[in-house]
Amino acid sequence: MSDTRVDEVVLAAPRGFCAGVDRAIEIVERALAKFGAPIYVRHEIVHNTYVVNDLKAKGAIFIEDLADVPPGATLVFSAHGVSQAVRQEAAERGFSVFDATCPLVTKVHVEVAKLHKEGYDFIMIGHKGHPEVEGTMGQLTEGIYLVEDVADVARVGVAQSDKLAVVTQTTLSVDDAAEILAAVKQRFPNVREPKQQDICYATQNRQDAVKVLAPKVDVLIVVGSPTSSNSNRLRELAERLGTPAYMVDAPEDLQAQWLEGKRRVGLTAGASAPDILVQHVMQRLRDMGALSVRKMQGVEETTHFPLPKGLK
Repeated sequence: MSDTRVDEVVLAAPRGFCAGVDRAIEIVERALAKFGAPIYVRHEIVHNTYVVNDLKAKGAIFIEDLADVPPGATLVFSAHGVSQAVRQEAAERGFSVFDATCPLVTKVHVEVAKLHKEGYDFIMIGHKGHPEVEGTMGQLTEGIYLVEDVADVARVGVAQSDKLAVVTQTTLSVDDAAEILAAVKQRFPNVREPKQQDICYATQNRQDAVKVLAPKVDVLIVVGSPTSSNSNRLRELAERLGTPAYMVDAPEDLQAQWLEGKRRVGLTAGASAPDILVQHVMQRLRDMGALSVRKMQGVEETTHFPLPKGLK
């Protein structure tokens, strides 16, 4: 008989929703309440299957192409942000737009626009194809170059290096980003860095919590969807620290063999994963024999972002 007796589940703190995700979901829910269904949302509002399905049930329609939105409709931009081309197209098509871009992503966009006016080109550290990266790079029509790793830094071709600034995706691994940034600074010693790092407080806090938790547990479960960048980084971080880690999108994804011989299980959640999913996964762990649950001490997050005008 397999041994899946779990003595203790240790809950990471902080975990789960960040202020930007909270705000984005509230924008869609308030738009539905105020204007009625359907409300169109460009791209998944946040990268979480449960959240997206919940909003679909309430009348949100998720699209990638603005051509799929009828004239005069209400449109919400996702938390990841959009390019200038998408903004322009939405304006030309006459949609009523509510922007759920996370204010910390907007901060990066504003920095890019400001420095571009001063003649800067940019190196962006991020994951190719991620909607946040497409949105940030799409603030400009040229002069912004993506690097995904240290090898990319060595071969990136820039038009000029006198005025070069670096920006990053907000949901990267803090350690990876630091390593890539060091390579950028080595190759371009005059590169301008952001005043404070672009990686968001919530990404940083959740990674810091995993750094404390992972060495103390036998296995780590991360609640998050496969598309969620910050959730993937939590799993990778635990594995880098030598702790086996698995990601689950729903409680039924949890597999008994992951827990065999594991007395202490760590549990965390990405910034786009709702607490109800964490509760369901915890219940599943109890059903599988977990005896007790303990919360670790962690940073208290008090950040709150205001809603856009017209939805307050």
